[in-house]
Amino acid sequence: MVVDCHDPERLAAFWCAVLDFKVIDRSEGKVEIGSWEPTVEEVRARQMPPTLLFIKVPEGKTVKNRLHLDVSPIDGSTADEVARLVALGATKADVGREPGQSWVVMADPEGNEFDVVRTLAPSP
Repeated sequence: MVVDCHDPERLAAFWCAVLDFKVIDRSEGKVEIGSWEPTVEEVRARQMPPTLLFIKVPEGKTVKNRLHLDVSPIDGSTADEVARLVALGATKADVGREPGQSWVVMADPEGNEFDVVRTLAPSP
C-alpha cells in the first residue's frame, strides 16, 4: 500500500510505532515498512504480508481517504489504544461519523484517516 506524503521518514516512524513494523527499505524520498523483511525464499514459503510505502510528494492531502487502515488493539481496550495513538501523534478525526458507531476515526500526523476498531484483547 502506497501513501503519498510530505515527510516519509516521519510517517514511517509513526506507523512503525502503531503497527510494530520496522523499516525494510529506504531510498531518496521513499520509506517502506513491514512486519518482516522479505526474502525470495520466505515469500515463496508463505504469503507476503502487506507493507506500507511512504513516498514524498509536493501536494498536500485535500479530501477524505478512499482507502484506510483499521487498527485492532490486542493488549487493551479501544480507549487505551486511542490514548496510545494520540501520544504517538495521531488526532481524533471528525469525518461525519454517526452516533453509536463502535469505532474511532483518527488521523495520522499528516491527516490520513484510519479507524481504531474493536479490541482483540481477551476479556478479563
